[in-house]
Amino acid sequence: MTTAHDYAQAHARQFEQALFELLAIPSISTLSEHANDVERAAQWLIAHMNRIGLHPEIHRRAGSQPLIYAEWLGAGDTAPTILLYCHYDVQPATLEDGWDTPPFTPTVRDGKVYARGAVDSKSHVVAHLSAIEAMLATGQCPVNIKLLFEGEEETDSSHIFEFVRQNPQKLRADVCILSDGSMPDQHQPTLVYGLRGIITMDFVITSPQRDLHSGHYGGTVHNPIQAMTEILAQLHTPDGRVTIPHFYDAVRPITPEERTLWSPVADWIEREWRAVANAPMPWGEPDFALHERIGARPTLEINGIAGGFWGEGFKTVLPHKAWAKISCRLVPDQDPIAIGQAVKAHLLSLVPPTVRGEVRFLESGAPGVVIDPTTPPIQALIRAYEKGWGVKPLLNRDGGSIPVIAAFQQHLDAPIILMPFGYKGCGAHSTNEYMVLDMFHKGIATAIHFHQLFSMMK
Repeated sequence: MTTAHDYAQAHARQFEQALFELLAIPSISTLSEHANDVERAAQWLIAHMNRIGLHPEIHRRAGSQPLIYAEWLGAGDTAPTILLYCHYDVQPATLEDGWDTPPFTPTVRDGKVYARGAVDSKSHVVAHLSAIEAMLATGQCPVNIKLLFEGEEETDSSHIFEFVRQNPQKLRADVCILSDGSMPDQHQPTLVYGLRGIITMDFVITSPQRDLHSGHYGGTVHNPIQAMTEILAQLHTPDGRVTIPHFYDAVRPITPEERTLWSPVADWIEREWRAVANAPMPWGEPDFALHERIGARPTLEINGIAGGFWGEGFKTVLPHKAWAKISCRLVPDQDPIAIGQAVKAHLLSLVPPTVRGEVRFLESGAPGVVIDPTTPPIQALIRAYEKGWGVKPLLNRDGGSIPVIAAFQQHLDAPIILMPFGYKGCGAHSTNEYMVLDMFHKGIATAIHFHQLFSMMK
C-alpha cells in the first residue's frame, strides 16, 4: 500500500514546482500597486486547493487583501480537528535592493530556491498543502483540517482579526498551528514555544515652519535632527536597558526550571547570531544570555530615522522636520497599549520647548506569548519533528512576533503551537531570501507525522 510519505517522495519535484509557481507571484501586500498580484496569489491557492480535494472559500473586506478559508472534514466527528494558519503575502523586493537574481524569478542554486517569500512564508503554505495532498490522495488523513491563509500579515492583519472574532464556531478546532517563523540552524530542528509581542510608532519633531537657510537662521533655531538625536540617545543605558519609566514592571522573570529547559539551544543561537548578525560583539543586558535577551526580554528599537537633505550634492538647510520609526518588542504580561502610552509620555517629556513633538501609533500592537511545552500537542510535535528531521528538536522562545496569535488566544478555545520549517540564515525580509529545499521536504514529512501522531491523542 502506498503511504502518504511514499506519495510525498514520489511527488517531490511536483511539490517544488508548485512552490516555484507561487513564488513567482509578487504578492506584496504593503504596496497598493501590487493589489492585483495579491489577488492572483489568492486565486492560485484557490485553484490548488480545489485540485487536491479541499473546499476553499475566499473572504473579502473593503480595503483588505483576500482571506482564504478551506476545510476537509472527512475524518468524521470523532476525529480531532486541526486549524492551520499561514500567510501568502510578502515583503517588497526589487533587483536594485541588492538581489543577485530577480526576487520574483525563483532561482535554484546549491539546493536552495532564492525568491522573495521563499522562507517567509510561501514554503510553509506549500509544504502543508503538499502534506495534505499526500494524505488525501492515499486515503490516509486521520484528522479533520481547517486552513486559514491571509494576504496581509506583512501589513496589519486587520481582516483576519475581524474574521476570527466573528467566526469562532467555524474555526473551532482541537489545536491551532501557526506555521511561520524560523529555527537557528538548518540541521537542528527547534520548536518555538514563545514569541515576543510588538507595538510600533512614529515620533516626529518639527521646529521651523519650513526648511530654512542655515546661514541666516543656524544657531537661533533648534535643529529638529539634533533635537531628535538628543532625545533618542536618552532611551537606553549604555548596557542596553530601556529607560522608559515602568517599562519592566510587568516582565515575567525566567524561572530556574525554564532556564534549564531552554538552555540547550544557547550554543545554537549564539552560532546563528555570529553567522547572521556578524556584529563586532553582542550588546545588551549583561545579566542575560544571548538567547534570553532575544526571547524573554523586551526591547525598544529605533527602526528608522530621517530628516534634512539627502540628494546628490549638498544643500545647507536647517530642516523643518525629523522623524523616527520606533518599535518595542514585548514579553508576556506586558500590555502593548500600556507600554505604548508609557513610551509616548516619556518621549514627549523629553521634547524641549524649542521644538514640537508628536507620537503616532501605527497599530494597536500585539502581546507576547509563551506556550506550555509540556502540553500534548507540543509533545506530538516534538515527536513529529524527530521523525521528520531524524534529530530530536530543541525548544526556544523566539524574538519575533505573530500578531494573529492574540486573536486566536482571545476567541478560539484551543491550544496554539508554532511550526517553522525554515531557519534564520534564510534571510526573511532581506535580500537573496531563500529556502533550503531539503528543509521544505522535511517540513512536508513532519506535517504528515504530526497529523498522524495528533490523531492518536484524542
